Amino acid sequence: MKIAMFNTRRYDREFFSAANAKHSSHELIYLEPHLDATTAALAAGIPAACIFVNDDANAEALRILAANGTKYLLHRCAGFNQTDLKAAAELGIRVARVPAYSPYSVAEHAVGLVLMLNRKLYKAYNRVRDDNFALDGLMGFDLHGRTVGVIGTGKIGMLFAQIMHGFGCQLLGYDAYPNLAFEAIGAARYVELPELFENCDIISLHCPLLPATERMIDTNAIAQMKQGVMLINTSRGKLIDTKAAIEGIKSGRIGYLGIDVYEQEDNLFFEDLSATVIQDDVFQLLQSYPNVVITAHQAFFTQDALSAIAETTLANANCFEQGQDCANELKYEEKVVTRAPA
Repeated sequence: MKIAMFNTRRYDREFFSAANAKHSSHELIYLEPHLDATTAALAAGIPAACIFVNDDANAEALRILAANGTKYLLHRCAGFNQTDLKAAAELGIRVARVPAYSPYSVAEHAVGLVLMLNRKLYKAYNRVRDDNFALDGLMGFDLHGRTVGVIGTGKIGMLFAQIMHGFGCQLLGYDAYPNLAFEAIGAARYVELPELFENCDIISLHCPLLPATERMIDTNAIAQMKQGVMLINTSRGKLIDTKAAIEGIKSGRIGYLGIDVYEQEDNLFFEDLSATVIQDDVFQLLQSYPNVVITAHQAFFTQDALSAIAETTLANANCFEQGQDCANELKYEEKVVTRAPA
């Protein structure tokens, strides 16, 4: 089966070609442009299209895909908020995603942000490169004994919690669907969000972007947090109201901010913009603060994760091509979007 691979980079081509040679025999057509309504025609006559987190499979783009013969939409990522599932269902386009690849990659990156912010590793590195060996301004704190809040205790949140427990941290969790395994980690316990905000020295977000979670970290939430809290987000940019976070930084309520995702990242991340003037004033202001570390949606970016993403995406394509049920298929329902039963 032919698959139009939108928004691909060198590493996508490397891992998908290797997985295809090993497990499948699809004809992969690599395209650099993002999928949106202006580029959807590039998939004309191709049964399947494959997209990433910053593509835009809105209703118009999907109509163009369907009109030109595309029947399957493959997400090479876990998130699916970039796709209008209602429109896809109406057009008869089957959609699948990669619900899990390497949860270790994201959990470990979140811990890396904690360590970098706490011990000022980014500052220390640059100082030593300049032969400045002074320690002023580099003081951190022991993680041992600190209280860490984990919002979202799925696979990634659980791994993050286990790692922080290894540092000797106390754990508080919040999840709409509590995981009994979380409370088996030392003295970890679930609490409501106000109690978590009030008591945690570090808060890390590990939840999906849904109407109930969009901008869950807003002015009101930040006001409930401990003065000087460390806030980490490796999940979805729109979980945090960026302007509210900036006010929290300016007031000192947020003492450290580490993010691998950003509300308006679609026009920034995965591109080399070093020779351009970035027009996003909010982003430019955010990255000007000395207690903010931003990485460009790289938490997933390990060899293990990319291999798993390619293999699962192509396995989904195999299921569709053979007319089989797909465990990773996304179904649209009027009120609730769910994953098809395994």
